Amino acid sequence: MKHLSKTFVWILMGLLFVGLAGFGAINVSGTTRTLATVGETDVSVDDYARALQQEQRAIQAQSGQSVPLSQLISMGVDRGVLSGLVASAALDNEMQTLGISVGDETLLKEITQIQAFQGSDGAFSRDNYRFALENAGLSEPEFEEDMRAETARTLLQGAIVGGTRMPAALGETLTDYIGARRSFAYVRLSAEDAVLTAVEPTEDELRAYYEANIDAFTLPETKVITYVALRPDALVDEVEVDETALRALYEERDAEFNVPERRLVERLVFADQDAADTAKAQLDVGGTTFETLVQDRGLSLSDIDMGDVAQDDLGAAGEAVFAVEMGDVAGPLPSDLGPALYRVNGLLEASFTSFEDALPALREELALDRARRVIESRAEGIDDLLASGATLEELAAEEHGLAVGRIDWTADTTDGIAAYDTFRTAAEAVSVEDFPTVDYLDDGSVFALRLDEVLDPRPEPFDSARPAVTEAFKADRVAKALKAEADELKAVVEANDGQFPEDRDVTEQTGLTRTAYLDQTPVDLMNEVFEMEVGEVRVVSDAEGTVVVRLDDTLPPDDSDDMQFLTQALSEQLDQSLSNEIFQIYMQAVQTRARPQVNQQAVNAVHATFQ
Repeated sequence: MKHLSKTFVWILMGLLFVGLAGFGAINVSGTTRTLATVGETDVSVDDYARALQQEQRAIQAQSGQSVPLSQLISMGVDRGVLSGLVASAALDNEMQTLGISVGDETLLKEITQIQAFQGSDGAFSRDNYRFALENAGLSEPEFEEDMRAETARTLLQGAIVGGTRMPAALGETLTDYIGARRSFAYVRLSAEDAVLTAVEPTEDELRAYYEANIDAFTLPETKVITYVALRPDALVDEVEVDETALRALYEERDAEFNVPERRLVERLVFADQDAADTAKAQLDVGGTTFETLVQDRGLSLSDIDMGDVAQDDLGAAGEAVFAVEMGDVAGPLPSDLGPALYRVNGLLEASFTSFEDALPALREELALDRARRVIESRAEGIDDLLASGATLEELAAEEHGLAVGRIDWTADTTDGIAAYDTFRTAAEAVSVEDFPTVDYLDDGSVFALRLDEVLDPRPEPFDSARPAVTEAFKADRVAKALKAEADELKAVVEANDGQFPEDRDVTEQTGLTRTAYLDQTPVDLMNEVFEMEVGEVRVVSDAEGTVVVRLDDTLPPDDSDDMQFLTQALSEQLDQSLSNEIFQIYMQAVQTRARPQVNQQAVNAVHATFQ
């Protein structure tokens, strides 16, 4: 038995050793060092771990908060990092196939130009070089190998995309389109121009319009939802607030309840006391103005504006500045920058609220805060009752303060409890099979909801839709009358060789581009204008207004510096787009030839080190 026991122990030890060996094979610090094979080039687990850490640190620095691996994966950062490493490895493999590399002299030049490796004198520092690599977790051979490969990749990329140019005609065409201008005149017609009677529509007219436009009065899919909610204001009267807490809150918010007098002040600082005295003397005898003194110093009033300040904010000058009337200049007085003149531009009266006057607001605030805590403590119990099978109606009957309600919810519903994002999200996601659960609103309330039924899209009953039908009918009648008036005006203009009648208010516009905005005109007006021929007259109408427009002239883009800059920017952008597309096509071919293979176990092992 003793011999058998020892044998059994050795078998267990052997199995444990095999297990640990297998673990080491997929661990970052284990035996497997290759994460991906791309042709004859490998991507190591250290390369992937280092790149993933760099992305994690960059995102954390930008967001200001910790970003765990799970969030990086949900954002697709891990896939982006791996894709970038595989692409770089594919390029390295291609360079080995082509025999492209860089010599030691070129590598040395690249390294010595990196600012992080330079000393205070701007020259390359061996100590800084070694220290920076140690902080990055790199050895000198590893870094120099990476630099050599990166420099060679840059050479290869330059050879692929160098000299790519889009045809000049494309840039010119885009410039002409963007910068083209039009001169035109138009008359805007308003509802006052429509010839209408004040007769209200009849019942038959409304019903006929309702039936002819039934799509406009069709209700969307609607969820009939029953909900319960426990709101802080339902518990306010039951929450006790002691006077000690009220006085502590009053003292904490003293700056809000007791605001000292403040003044709007401008401060003009001088180099010395003599200059300040001279300036003040000139002001006193009317030989200059405060604005002139500011301009003589090469400043503007905004440069010397201190905004609204309290007396204590001005230090030793505070008492004198607060003693003058609005519009007066005080000084010269001391400041932290030297002697200065202070002009008072406005007075903000002091505001003092006693504890007794602030008491109602303070009591309500504290009561609501404590009511939220009571709700938070009761939420778990309410959730347990729901889980045990209690209905919303039973909860509302048994739980004090819990109110039951019903809502016909659509995606456009924002009234009442549907004004809260949390409720709308829950209402959108709920199904008939779901059981009610407790959730929180932004104000500390809790709620639970149940979907009773889903109503398919259906016409709104005429009686309830009557106000909307009446409004739409009148708007349609006005639009038709305006269209008729506009068509008549268009005919008059065309018959009069393009001239608008003298009694019309004509607006003329010169040299406007497609992006110009004209208030109280149809949104599509500029698009219509650019489709017209010179001398043509059109009626353009939408919900924003109705206009009769005449095109007077077509103008090329102006020869301004802005347009020349636009032309150059478009050309560079087009060339860059072409270069990027060519390089992407080349990279796809390179990766296809290299046949990348990724070791998912190694990837998982790297991820495990981030947990």
